[in-house]
Order: sequence, then structure tokens, then C-alpha cells
Amino acid sequence: MIVSTTDGYVTTIELAREAKRNALDYDMLRDLSQAFTDAVESGARAIVLTGRGSVFSAGADLSGPVYDPEFPEKLVAVIAQIESTPVPVIAAVNGPALGGGLQLAMAADLRVMAPGSIAGIPAAKIGVALDEWTIKRLVSLVGGGQARGMLLGCDPLTADRAYSLGFANRIGDLEDAKHWADTIAGFAPLTLRHYKMVLTGDGARDEAPADRHEAMLAAWMSEDVKEARAAREEKRAPNFQGR
Repeated sequence: MIVSTTDGYVTTIELAREAKRNALDYDMLRDLSQAFTDAVESGARAIVLTGRGSVFSAGADLSGPVYDPEFPEKLVAVIAQIESTPVPVIAAVNGPALGGGLQLAMAADLRVMAPGSIAGIPAAKIGVALDEWTIKRLVSLVGGGQARGMLLGCDPLTADRAYSLGFANRIGDLEDAKHWADTIAGFAPLTLRHYKMVLTGDGARDEAPADRHEAMLAAWMSEDVKEARAAREEKRAPNFQGR
């Protein structure tokens, strides 16, 4: 479900679960983590992360483990690994990047978005809540107003809007991302590593205050989460009660 290819100093890692819109489950997270470890150990100087087919990633697999208490922890661990990878990571967003898919793209250092691609976080539609890093990093990348619209309003972010905000560094396809990665791979590795460490030190990893952490857990453990799951299985709109 994860396919890695190497060309020179550039490793391309593909989410390859097309039948499920590259949705993330435990196996995907495990293999994705291993792919990043292998890329660094093999000497990659730049990594391109993309989705196979027409979708970058639809996020966590709603028919699978997304509601398991352990799943968010596994996802957060992989996101942290991508963020701390000591070489530049470029997300080639080839189609919709939603929920966990968008989190993967936000963990990358640079983003190339295909025309027509979108980014979104519909967590409020299924009753779950996001970790502190995701919210802070989203604000860092798109600004407070846009982040509020995406989180509270579940508004999608188009490629053109993403580029105008600076979330997308370039508009292009996978080949454009790989070409850029090849150029970056020729730059001084220690300089890039230092820049990456400074740029990711934006405060998003600061520990959340206890009340905010408890609020996130309350959402995950709520009756509304059970209601969202039932509504999906019954193919109806959820009726949230705030408890």
C-alpha cells in the first residue's frame, strides 16, 4: 500500500491504496513510517510524498480504525516523524487531501498542489477533534481566519487559494514536484537540515494546556462520535447532541 522509488538522491513515496482513496489505516501508517526510515537510511537528500491515482489521501479510513483510541496516536507519531525527517519533504498534492491526508501534507516542508486539488479538515462532521499541532500548524500555514473557516466551517481550501496564502509553494503535478526535489537535493544538506529545524520550531509542538487536551479527549470519547459512526453506517446525517 506504500510504494517507494528512488532516482538519484530523490525518493518518491506513494500512498497506493487507490480503491480506498488512499485512506489511512494501521497498515498504511506502519508502512509509511518504514518508507521514510528507509529513504533516510538509503541516503535520500529529498523526499516527495504523493498519492497514487486522483486522490492524495481521503484521510483516516472511516470504515476502519479511525475511532480506535490508539489510531490518533499512531497517526500523530507518523506526522511527527515526517516533520522531523532530516531532509526536505515535498508533498505533491495530486488531488483531495482531507483530514489525516492534509495533516501529512502539513508535516511536509513544501507543497506542490495540482490545479483542481483541494485541502480540507472535516473532523467536525464526524465528531472527532484534532491535536494541538495540527491546529497550530494550520494557522501557521494559512493564517488564523482561513484556519477557522477550515476547522469550524469545514470549508475546503482550493489550490489557487492555497497558493495565494502561501500554503502551496507551487502549482504543479508530481513531475514538477520531483524536478524541484532533484534541484533541492543538490543543495548543501547541513544547511537545509538547519533551516528545517528552525522553520518547524514554530511553537506547534509546544505541549497543550491541560484544559485544551481534556477538551480534545472529550470529543473523542463522546456520544457524538458514536452517533457519527452510526449515521455513516445507516447512510444518514448525524444528530449531534454535544455530549
